[in-house]
Amino acid sequence: MKKYKLKQTKQCKTCPWRAGATVADIPNYSIEQHQSLRNTIAIDGDISGIGRYYKIHKMACHQPTNNDEPYECVGWLHNQLGIGNNIPLRISMAHCENAKDIQVTGQQKKHFEETFS
Repeated sequence: MKKYKLKQTKQCKTCPWRAGATVADIPNYSIEQHQSLRNTIAIDGDISGIGRYYKIHKMACHQPTNNDEPYECVGWLHNQLGIGNNIPLRISMAHCENAKDIQVTGQQKKHFEETFS
């Protein structure tokens, strides 16, 4: 697998994974889009998708990107690499050159359902 770098390694202020953050702070928030992100959350310990052609569904950051390609939500990365136990993502991140630079701010929500508040 080819080495890569994350475009963003610091969690944004309005990240829905931050404790105390609210979706009301997200510009152009759409509950439908938010609900569609459920497929980015790993089933704890599930390795059935690991394989040569496995595509990891990633949650993009909600911040505007000035026409750049979307980049991963740092709060989601922190969750899925930690207590979310996203094994395919962990394997993929072994090839990420700046994974060690991921930084979140303060306490984080533990479950996807909590990000809707």
